[in-house]
Amino acid sequence: MQTHILRLPSVMARAGLSRSSIYLGMQNGTFPKPIALGARAVGWLESEIEQWLADRIKQSRPEVCA
Repeated sequence: MQTHILRLPSVMARAGLSRSSIYLGMQNGTFPKPIALGARAVGWLESEIEQWLADRIKQSRPEVCA
């Protein structure tokens, strides 16, 4: 299994959220937290972002996912 790491611009594009919304969601515990890549670099696991999107779809459209 390959692990892909997404940087912020890719996460913003996939999630359809702004930078501030992503960081607010992380603070509230409703968005996946990043992993440290270096002293001043972070990234998100692609699998966690995909799962977050799938969960949002299930919450939004439970009849489609039933």
